[in-house]
Amino acid sequence: MSLQAGDRAPEIKVGSFQLSKLKGKTVVLFFFPKADTPGCTKESCEFRDSSKKFAKKNAEIVGLSPDKPEAQAKFAEKYGLPYTFVPDPDHKIAEAYGVWK
Repeated sequence: MSLQAGDRAPEIKVGSFQLSKLKGKTVVLFFFPKADTPGCTKESCEFRDSSKKFAKKNAEIVGLSPDKPEAQAKFAEKYGLPYTFVPDPDHKIAEAYGVWK
């Protein structure tokens, strides 16, 4: 079941990341299936290239994938991705948001 406009976002709490701590900010969650693949790299770099525009609007970018934290960190370092990544290895977060197919 997908979220609908006006639905409360399901809480995300993984390691030190907690979505509810960003209350008051606009949060852009983007889900991707695997780090360092062509499509996911392009999407992630587009968010990187626009990150200053998001920051001016008090928006926080958060990328979620089933990758392990180490793979996400390597991916972020390789491409200079300046935002938060959250691991979702069992797809529970993606499923709660209705985006895992």
